[in-house]
Formats: sequence, structure tokens, C-alpha cells
Amino acid sequence: MSDIKYEIIKKIGVLSKSASKWTKEINLISWNDEDANYDIREWSPDRKKRGKGVSLSREELSALKELLNRLEI
Repeated sequence: MSDIKYEIIKKIGVLSKSASKWTKEINLISWNDEDANYDIREWSPDRKKRGKGVSLSREELSALKELLNRLEI
């Protein structure tokens, strides 16, 4: 199996940091030279490992933002 290629186009922010120093982040990432999507996942401190995450198109991120704005937290 070939390696997955990725390029972080824009670092948006860190959502949390675990005791093991992994960070949960939202970034704009291009996977395998495809169009960039917004991506939420955990990263190891050295960025050599990554957790499972979710990638969202601009439209999906916009829909998520609208849903979150309706939440009473």
C-alpha cells in the first residue's frame, strides 16, 4: 500500500491538547494532491502520526457552522 500524501495549506487552530501532547486541530489540507478540504483530526507532536479524522468541503463546513450557531451551550 502506498503512503498517503498530504500538504497542510493553512493551519487554522488547535481545539485541544491531550496529556500525551497530541493536538486535535482544524486545518485546510490537500490529500493526495486533490483540492484542499477542512480537516479535523489529532496529530502527534512530531506530526509523523495522525489519528482518524473528518474532512469537510467548504459547503459542509458552512452547514456545520450554521448548526453549531443554533446550539445552546
